[in-house]
Amino acid sequence: MTEGASARPLSPHLQIWRWTATMAASITHRATGIALYGGFVLLAVWFVAAAIAPGPFDRISNLFGSPLGLVILFGFAWSLVFHTLNGLRHLYWDTGRGLAPKTAAMTSWLVFGASFVTAALVFAAALVTAGR
Repeated sequence: MTEGASARPLSPHLQIWRWTATMAASITHRATGIALYGGFVLLAVWFVAAAIAPGPFDRISNLFGSPLGLVILFGFAWSLVFHTLNGLRHLYWDTGRGLAPKTAAMTSWLVFGASFVTAALVFAAALVTAGR
């Protein structure tokens, strides 16, 4: 090994990066994509239980109606809304617009806020109409 080789900088890692809204939105977009896989598996299990017999369907429905199930369902709803809105933001970027750092940060915060509000409205509407 030569003398100059040891003086070369190491590859950057997360400990030296300053967290930004765009970085958080990017990481969250990947995480919600993964969460959507799990949510759709649960949805498939629910459909299969409905196709099998009333007993399994009732057990799965009761699980989804429990406090933990409601948290999971809200997480699935929020993941779906966030992933969709952030995907639309990326499509906007593909036109060459909205790439300035201030605009990108603002739209990141907008996606986070809009996704929580939209998911909460959808979830509240679902809970209100569940008893009908």
